[in-house]
Amino acid sequence: MTDKKIALVTGAGSGIGRAAALALQADGWSVTVAGRREAALEETISRKAADGGEMLAVTADVADPVSVDALFAQTVDAFGRLDALFNNAGINAPAVPMDELPVDDWKAVIDINLTGSFLCARQAMHVMKRQDPRGGRIINNGSISAHVPRPHSAPYTASKHAITGLTRSISLDGRTHDIACSQIDIGNAASEMWEGRNEGDNGMPQADGSVAVEPIMNVAHVADAVVYMAGLPLDANVQFMTVMATKMPYIGRG
Repeated sequence: MTDKKIALVTGAGSGIGRAAALALQADGWSVTVAGRREAALEETISRKAADGGEMLAVTADVADPVSVDALFAQTVDAFGRLDALFNNAGINAPAVPMDELPVDDWKAVIDINLTGSFLCARQAMHVMKRQDPRGGRIINNGSISAHVPRPHSAPYTASKHAITGLTRSISLDGRTHDIACSQIDIGNAASEMWEGRNEGDNGMPQADGSVAVEPIMNVAHVADAVVYMAGLPLDANVQFMTVMATKMPYIGRG
């Protein structure tokens, strides 16, 4: 038995992933930070709390099964177990009409956002079933787009709708193994992915064809929510949580 808490966060070199990893580490978790850019991961670790848990940087491509297998093996080798996975890694495609979207852009988004989440969840479940004490928690990063699309966002929206189905399947299949699964749907958090999309005349396209600057929120609120979800006992679960800028055009969008 152990009272250590071990988490793995993908896409941890910036934005939501970095904020969540640092918040978990400050809360006492030991955290593997994963991503494709080693320097960005090291920057995340450089910001860790002095009195928090340990941190390990592992460069990985979540769309590559071999890379994912190695990521989880390194985490277990370093920390002995895995209690929480935050499936956060994701990309977007250029906002162009669907008939102008290159097929390779579609595939890239699906490979990272959906297949990457599946591959990481698959390995997490493999570890969590077999460790002692068994079980753990998987938190998938959905999006407001898991509910409603933005204009010209077919790849991203489709991937996030699919994440909801994946979340429900993991929840069902994990029950008998003490594996809980949650989804956090985030709206307009100020992160690197948001930069340049909402400044001056470059506001966000709206469903009525207009362009409008939208309210945003501090990414720290998302990190706090992830820490809360991850810290629940395994007999309690937040199945779906929406964390969004209060005045963003979601309720009543369109």
